[in-house]
Amino acid sequence: MAFVLLFALVALCVAIVLKVGSRGKALPPGPPTVPILGNAHIFPTEFPHYKFTEWARKYGGLFSLKIGNDTVVVLTDAAAVKELLDKRSSTTANRPPSYVGELVTDGLHMVLASFTPAWKTQRRTAAAILTPQATSKHLPIQRAEATQLLHNILHSPQSFFTDIQRYSISVIYSVLHGRRVPRYETEEVNAFITTTHDWSALLEPGAVPPIDAIPILKLIPERWAKWKRECKRVSTLQRARYFGLVEETRERMRRNQHNGSFMEEVLERQVELGMDDEMTGWFGGTLLEGGTDTTSSYIQSLVLALVAYPEAQKKAHEEIDRVVGEHRMPTLEDLEQMPYIRAIISEAHRFRPVAPLAVPHATSATEEYHGYIIPKGTTIFVNMWGILHDPGKFTTRSHGCVQLILCPLALFDNPEDFMPERYLLSENGTKPGVDGSDLKPTFFFGFGRRVCPGMYLAQNSINLNTMNLLWAFDFKPDMDTNGNPIPVDIFAYRKGIATAPLPFKCRITPRTVAKAGIIENEFLETADTFSKFEVGLSPEDKEFVARSREHGR
Repeated sequence: MAFVLLFALVALCVAIVLKVGSRGKALPPGPPTVPILGNAHIFPTEFPHYKFTEWARKYGGLFSLKIGNDTVVVLTDAAAVKELLDKRSSTTANRPPSYVGELVTDGLHMVLASFTPAWKTQRRTAAAILTPQATSKHLPIQRAEATQLLHNILHSPQSFFTDIQRYSISVIYSVLHGRRVPRYETEEVNAFITTTHDWSALLEPGAVPPIDAIPILKLIPERWAKWKRECKRVSTLQRARYFGLVEETRERMRRNQHNGSFMEEVLERQVELGMDDEMTGWFGGTLLEGGTDTTSSYIQSLVLALVAYPEAQKKAHEEIDRVVGEHRMPTLEDLEQMPYIRAIISEAHRFRPVAPLAVPHATSATEEYHGYIIPKGTTIFVNMWGILHDPGKFTTRSHGCVQLILCPLALFDNPEDFMPERYLLSENGTKPGVDGSDLKPTFFFGFGRRVCPGMYLAQNSINLNTMNLLWAFDFKPDMDTNGNPIPVDIFAYRKGIATAPLPFKCRITPRTVAKAGIIENEFLETADTFSKFEVGLSPEDKEFVARSREHGR
């Protein structure tokens, strides 16, 4: 009897262990699992959106993975995203546990934090200060910085890649902390970019061991865990920068040197909003991250696409010349009259989404969808890449001669190509006859209660710079020593949760002498706008500002 009981106990333990990592019958389908690990052994460690898209084509727009005992659901279907993340946001807007986020930000990173009281306070603060009306007050500094970007490219076209990064950093520094960054070549800017990229790389799915699924990994000593040492390094750098900027703003306010920045309002209303110093520091850091890397990545991808697809650039030039002409720069009001430029803006979002997997959500209650059960605590990834490159939505399958006559674009309507015309054929870019209503314009900025609070600020930057760059410049491939064009690699992108093109070369030239002159004059006019944000500049920055304006004269 004792032997029988022992055998039964061992059998039960084995059965329980073997069940770990297995996919329950009620879950969506997915790749085969193995005991204990589930799918952890095949989870992609870099550029996961490519593998997720491959699996979606095989298992469907709703598939699941098992990481140990934890469940991951990947949505590569816009209708499922709308239903689960928008309509059912009350139970799907949580975040999965992030031990990395806890180590680096003490759980106070607004994008990564779960539904804690601190997150709710930070989110209310963002909603209070980042309204469309409040954002519009910062258009003058956005226009001025966009003009400097044109001026910088006009005089140093080979530095366009870093000049775009400087633009995005300077805008958010000015808007948030009232302190601009006039040049790229400073230790602070380079350190901020490096730290942001390192932080993004840490957050990419598969970049660190599955700590949240296998908690025992937390016990590994730091000397044997490179990822722990990296978390500590990134946290130290971020804290020094973010909290230092808040203190600079507070000190400037003590000297009565207000310039209307968002952080001034937060500090003035700190008690009313319920924001302590810890929440305020990480709140500012989260907005800095969200407002720099994403905007610069978008503009860099736009330039890459213009170089790779000259026909789209040519059509955009024709439209903007017809609407704006040569004697002034574009304004946001012009955009309403330029459907092709609007199509380019939408197509750049689709072609190279800044966050191919968005930021993962988590369920706070069990949900049912199309007969499948999504358990409480499930991590949900939105495979933006797979949705926006779905051949069922963005490819015209028939290439017959009759169709070519009726629709000359049919042969080229491929989701892997940059083709703004798809947004002229249908409102949301899908091929005619396909419902694209779930791909609303805000789709690129998140879902439900987690939609990006800085969306309006980002849209203004994207619209301004897209019009400005197309109005001012020609973008062409670089040349080799024999005078042959060097094609750009449209798939050469850095790793991370937010991705961007790797630095590339191209030839950028002013389209006319008259436009170059307008850029010079407009840049000189920015001095008054810039002056109230040029605080705390280093001697080198002051010299650069003086020299660039003198050069303009």
